[in-house]
Amino acid sequence: MSKYNVERVPHYIGGKFVEGTSGKLFQNMNPATNETLNEVAEGKAEDIHLAVQAARQAFDEGPWRTMGVAKRLEYIVRIADLIEANAEELSYLESLDTGLPISQTKKQAARAAENFRFYAEMVKSRMVGEAYQVDSSFINYTIHKPVGVAGLITPWNAPFMLATWKVAPALATGNTCVLKPAEWSPLTANKLAQIVHEAGLPPGVFNVVHGFGETAGAALVAHPDVQLISFTGETKTGSEIIKNGADTLKRCSMELGGKSPAIVFADADLERALDAVVWGIYSFNGERCTANSRLFVQEKIYDQFVDALKERVANIIVGDPMDPATEVGPLIHRKHWEHVTSYIALAQAEGAEVISGIVPAECSTGNYIAPTLLLNCTNRMRVVQEEIFGPVLAVIPFKEETEVLQMANDVKYGLAAYVWTNDMKRGHRLAQGIESGMVWINSQNVRDLRIPFGGAKASGIGREGGHYSFEFYTETQVIHVAIGEHPIPQFGKKKEERTGIVAK
Repeated sequence: MSKYNVERVPHYIGGKFVEGTSGKLFQNMNPATNETLNEVAEGKAEDIHLAVQAARQAFDEGPWRTMGVAKRLEYIVRIADLIEANAEELSYLESLDTGLPISQTKKQAARAAENFRFYAEMVKSRMVGEAYQVDSSFINYTIHKPVGVAGLITPWNAPFMLATWKVAPALATGNTCVLKPAEWSPLTANKLAQIVHEAGLPPGVFNVVHGFGETAGAALVAHPDVQLISFTGETKTGSEIIKNGADTLKRCSMELGGKSPAIVFADADLERALDAVVWGIYSFNGERCTANSRLFVQEKIYDQFVDALKERVANIIVGDPMDPATEVGPLIHRKHWEHVTSYIALAQAEGAEVISGIVPAECSTGNYIAPTLLLNCTNRMRVVQEEIFGPVLAVIPFKEETEVLQMANDVKYGLAAYVWTNDMKRGHRLAQGIESGMVWINSQNVRDLRIPFGGAKASGIGREGGHYSFEFYTETQVIHVAIGEHPIPQFGKKKEERTGIVAK
């Protein structure tokens, strides 16, 4: 038994933990057992309105926007300190809620604290304006101003870290926000509210409303007092958000789906490539947007590499997410388990060879899917074109660079890509030719918080991360200052007045 209790989750609105206006609750399920973990307040449009009102008042009338930067960033650093102090509980709640192995959620808690520290530093050092001198007549300069109320809609696959990825820059730049976490993973969002409350932020600066996308999420997107929507999730939902936010001219940042290629050439360091490919698809239970779910292997090494893959897949440890030895745990929800298993069945129907690991008998009640390889694939199969979002890797052979580049780009998504080769000229050519927001050469998915994160094509719109977040979370204002007596057109003046001499 854990020392951490899981209780009913309320909303956090205006600095208070409150029940929903409707009084309705929904059940939160344990993915490892499919038993009920706890109940969660179900937010409706009325709850969203109250949260937006609180955020709007805190922005318009409260001290947050006008507070000195140093003072505001003290709160941001205090949140980071409290995340670190509660890291053990956060890791436990995240694994309990999502099925992610606790060995991986421990790292997520550390990264979440780093997000707040990073943006405290970035606002001090990089949120700067520019000056434009026009001879001796003008100085024009720019400043960054907070936009207003940010609506933050976060996913369930790494919920705590990804929530802080949005909350930290939104708050550090002076905005207030309403967080609508994914309904399948409410626990760490509630813990974040407790941390923010303990940090003493002014009421209304940070709010959380739990609930479903069709009701709470849609109401947040449509609310006229929300200026920003940052969303991470599937492409179809992102498209709907953009449509529904159009009437109120929402500024949107969309980090959406992916079907990212990993390309392994014969001259690559094959052992390192193998490590990276296996980690890239099977970590986080395969539920990660940047997963290398399509693997292209050069024909010269195809059999050798696939044999090594088979051995690795057979040895991956599937089990209880609370066991530090577990490498793959259960999927987040039974509905998602059904989604992923339907694609495995489709792969067989499309003619792929399906090779899966073993799910232990003691895991039979949970949402477990063993790490799976799909061999004999072609790039036109649905299982290769569509996002599965589970521990499923499709493998395709290729002959030459031009062929694999065409196949890598022949998909609607464009989030990430991975290239393995010791020919650096070829590595750079491919990286620049691939239609994706990010490419890693001879590397697994490692994140530098200073760089932009985002995708191309159906994988998203806009970039967040580093100082690129300022483009989304702040308004750039231009201020023009006359420092000389520049000529001004004199419409409506009499001719003799235009010379500056008025006749007596």
